[in-house]
Amino acid sequence: MRFDVLHLILGWTLLALIVPLTVCGIITAILDNWQLAVQAFLPAILISGVVGSCMLGLFTRTDSASRLRDLEAFVGVGLVWPITVFIGSLPYWFGGVFVGPFTVDAEAIDIMRGFVNAWFESMSGFTTSGATVISHNMSPNCIPGTTADCINAQPRGLLLWRSLTQWLGGMGVVMLGMLVLSRIIGGGMALARAELTGPSLSRLRPKLRQTAMALWGLYLLLTFVEMLALKFIGGMTVFDAVNHAFTTMPSGGFSTRDASIAYYDSSVIELIIIVFMFLAGVNFTLMWLFGTGDFGAAWKDEEFRTYVYYLAGAVTVICISLVLVGMSAGQAFLDTLFHVLSIGTSTGYASADYGQWPGVARIVLLLLMIVGACAGSTSGGLKLMRIRIGVKVAFRELARISQPRKIHIIRMNKEVVEQKQVSLVVGMLFIWVLLFGFSCIMLAMMMPGESFETIFSVAASGLGNTGPALGAYGPTATWASMNSGSLLFSSLLMWFGRLELLTAIIVLHPSSWRKEEKADGERQGLAMVKRILDRDESEPQNKVI
Repeated sequence: MRFDVLHLILGWTLLALIVPLTVCGIITAILDNWQLAVQAFLPAILISGVVGSCMLGLFTRTDSASRLRDLEAFVGVGLVWPITVFIGSLPYWFGGVFVGPFTVDAEAIDIMRGFVNAWFESMSGFTTSGATVISHNMSPNCIPGTTADCINAQPRGLLLWRSLTQWLGGMGVVMLGMLVLSRIIGGGMALARAELTGPSLSRLRPKLRQTAMALWGLYLLLTFVEMLALKFIGGMTVFDAVNHAFTTMPSGGFSTRDASIAYYDSSVIELIIIVFMFLAGVNFTLMWLFGTGDFGAAWKDEEFRTYVYYLAGAVTVICISLVLVGMSAGQAFLDTLFHVLSIGTSTGYASADYGQWPGVARIVLLLLMIVGACAGSTSGGLKLMRIRIGVKVAFRELARISQPRKIHIIRMNKEVVEQKQVSLVVGMLFIWVLLFGFSCIMLAMMMPGESFETIFSVAASGLGNTGPALGAYGPTATWASMNSGSLLFSSLLMWFGRLELLTAIIVLHPSSWRKEEKADGERQGLAMVKRILDRDESEPQNKVI
């Protein structure tokens, strides 16, 4: 491990965080008061600035920018998230959303639990999970029996910070950082591979920095369009429209209301959000093609067609189950469409209590939590492309039994999928199953009083970055009743889900942290010389010079 390169990546990330923190601090001073702005955001700005500057000034080398390899890129991306989450949790803790150092007459145990809550809320935000622990029994700003809406009772500036964490996390903090890192340290493709593990990265422009700018431009445009639609068509206030636009496009699901979208009781708002949730689950490369008018090429994409059919099938099954229990067809269709998109894209909004729906509907929603939407989108889950490739691998092995001599090739969009990619997909699916089983056992031990449905869905929701689960932690409940250990473990699952498992495993593997010795550099040098010699020997000897 080249620790100087790691410090370079993390140092610049910490310095970059100063910008959104400062912006939200200024907005807090305007919408709330300047004392709260200083109390909530100044400590985070100072810590981020001092630690980031020390990393860059004391622990890097003059040639660190040229020493980036895939290992440092993967570990750097993995560590960017917990460091960003820690800085992002400080405004909640110091700002009084949860019990913190400035809470009057608070005991030490409550302050520590307040930090766990702040950490969880920040992790849920940056990983776009959308689960919340803001509740009457956890937030000093809410008085049980008096405060009707606990989330809406929080300071405006801190609610905006909460939504902004999801918007930044949606396209990935590292994708944003590539606009800076690709210019400062290079290695943009290595960072992109680490952030977008699996077959999901497509270049829209010759240079990766141009690709990142194109993606962020599209992301910003869609956010702005939804903001205008919610305000002028849906009738939301400016503040609510901004916050919900910030949390729809990243497939986040944080709302400014306890009841989420159900608070507005508006089919127009639900339809607007349905459209943008659908777009958030589409590969951004395809959305770029849509924008250029190349609809035919976009529809030819195998994963996109699967996405449409899979959502349509889920809507059909759930809608029929709701009609059979007495719900009107129109209401059943709207509720089903909204929640299939919300859960299928891991957004997590709620317009009804789907925890009370028939068992078949809840099973389909659980499967949607696990699968997710398209690769290259802002959604969580395993992604449809990986599921589709996994299914093709299974059918290939079955076909080999009947036709052992035939060469079976796996294709996506009529192109051959390399064996390396196939192995990566199969490996990820296998690791996910193991981690999911382990997570269910751990959560069952930490929460012995919870039902099987609750444990199973919390694990799926955490790994899928969905947010609301089933059972005790469904759409009408927060996760505040969890004990501290369960919250910390669930936040770890969100981190694994956001990094799509493999990057997190690389970070945790002991061999990744082995200090690079001089001999390693010598062996790499010898390997390079050998490659050069082999290439020279393979060149034609009758070349005229």
